[in-house]
Amino acid sequence: MDQALPIPADGPYYDDLHSGLVFVRPTAVTLDSGLAVAYQAVSGDSLPMSINQPLCQQVTGRPELLVNPGLVFTMSIGASTVATKRVVANLFYRNMVLREQIFLGQTIETTTQVAGLADASLRPGKPPRGKALLSISSSINRSNRSTDSTADDVVLDYQRCALIPCRGDALPGHDDDVGSSESEVDLDRFLPSVPNGWNLDPLGPHDQWDEGETRYDQLRDVVDNATALVRLSHNVAAVHRDAEVSQFGRRLVYGGHTVALAQASLVRTLAGMATVLGWQSCNHLAPVFEQDILSCRHTLLGERSVAIGTVRAIRVEVAASRNDENNQRIVAPVLDWVVVVLST
Repeated sequence: MDQALPIPADGPYYDDLHSGLVFVRPTAVTLDSGLAVAYQAVSGDSLPMSINQPLCQQVTGRPELLVNPGLVFTMSIGASTVATKRVVANLFYRNMVLREQIFLGQTIETTTQVAGLADASLRPGKPPRGKALLSISSSINRSNRSTDSTADDVVLDYQRCALIPCRGDALPGHDDDVGSSESEVDLDRFLPSVPNGWNLDPLGPHDQWDEGETRYDQLRDVVDNATALVRLSHNVAAVHRDAEVSQFGRRLVYGGHTVALAQASLVRTLAGMATVLGWQSCNHLAPVFEQDILSCRHTLLGERSVAIGTVRAIRVEVAASRNDENNQRIVAPVLDWVVVVLST
């Protein structure tokens, strides 16, 4: 692993990067009730274990509320944007595994490393750009250890791929195989993350859901307060704050915002949902803008019975409704997300 090095203040651009580069870690963040309330206000996520303290204690045996995994993920992704301040678009996430559930008051710190680089095809009228595959891990600071995280402290790891413009006029010639998002569901990867000792009985009976069945959430939701979630997560990608640097002439909504609304929809759809164990894959299919109206549908891809409940892989497809440049209403698919959850 290369030593962490500072990046020029106006970057990084694609041609500033090299495989193995480790970015200076942003300040660690304590996940407290203030962050939890702000996230809930933006997402509307009613995950019971994150809003009902007596219920959470019955299930987990701990007095603290569970931090909504969506908040954990969005804070980790936000910290990783030290590598993608100049991002054009996030292409995909893969193999996001939450090894340990997080509770209020715990502190996480995130490390980002360049895992691979691949020049993108040149496009007329567009500057040279490339794909940067990033390996990201978030660690928890234990009160009985030093502030330097160790491998045993890693609670979340994953990869994401971003499209980043070049600083110069020529591509540097990188051709690493950055791959794509994982298409095959692998529940075995997530089984070690099932918490030990939880009792899901207080969450209610098992929700029978046949494999291949699609459920439609009849409640659509508007995308608003987009910059609030950007600032909350310390996301420094310029396209989420400044319309003048966006190729669309409008601020691009942070992809985690779309995922947050999709997870809130899933919580409404699946009775007895305890928590999220991770993401098999996440593909952003098209941009999302403020005031878009999002609709969600959920398809069960597979499930596995475990000692305390059921682990399910669910494909969540999100479409955005908006007016186009001719003021005609259009509907466009914007997210294809495979999430793995624990439920009764």
